[in-house]
Amino acid sequence: MAENKKVLLEVEDKVAMVMLNRPEIRNAIDGGVLEGLRATAEHIQSDTEIRVAIITGAGDRSFTSGLDLKAAMAGEGILPSRAVRSEFEALQMAGQIYTMFETLPVPVIAAINGYCFGIGLELALACDIRLASETAIFSLPEVQMGSIPDVGGTQRLTKIVGAGKAKELIFTGRRIDAAEALRIGLVERVYPLDKLMEEARKLAQEIASVAPALIQGAKRAINVAVSYPLELGLNYEAVTAVTSRQDIRQGSASLLEKSKSQ
Repeated sequence: MAENKKVLLEVEDKVAMVMLNRPEIRNAIDGGVLEGLRATAEHIQSDTEIRVAIITGAGDRSFTSGLDLKAAMAGEGILPSRAVRSEFEALQMAGQIYTMFETLPVPVIAAINGYCFGIGLELALACDIRLASETAIFSLPEVQMGSIPDVGGTQRLTKIVGAGKAKELIFTGRRIDAAEALRIGLVERVYPLDKLMEEARKLAQEIASVAPALIQGAKRAINVAVSYPLELGLNYEAVTAVTSRQDIRQGSASLLEKSKSQ
């Protein structure tokens, strides 16, 4: 993986730690960050030793404040102009980068440590599980900037929190705190800031201890559940269960022994 100082990657104990690394501007996202995310996703995809990924932001103030507004005001697009033919193509390419994380064969945990705005929240929405610090603040403020969420926000937020709540948040650009995000199902857990990464790593290790084929199969089947009709999803679930099945007898014996000790 080519060096990209805006997005850092460390792998330890089968867990990939992905860090947005622009703390001086609250980890704002520009073309360089997106290219770093693309390279990171490709590395995780190709490294079969990795079983879980965690995405977070450098420092303790921000996961990411969203689009780098200074770069946008200077006329810099979301991706370098040499890489795209049009704004539509740029948005498609940015969306594809986020989808790479959504479809990785390993679970991706967002550890949200502060501001989580706009295109940054859209990145978190593409993750499988979202954990937040008590200091986290969420917003999709695009309408206040003269746009709509355009890197998957209208689609993924709706599937996660429902159409009514998604419309409220997107139509107003309103900010909500971690407690409200937990209440509406935008995040799965909220922790004190100093415990967030500890809990994220603990969850990652718990997942990493399960057979990779089962986690990969479950992730694919769940993604199908939110994208296709129930009948198709049930058929896909059955096929995936058969093809990813482990030794049921051994697993049952282990679970039974564990239940006796509790």
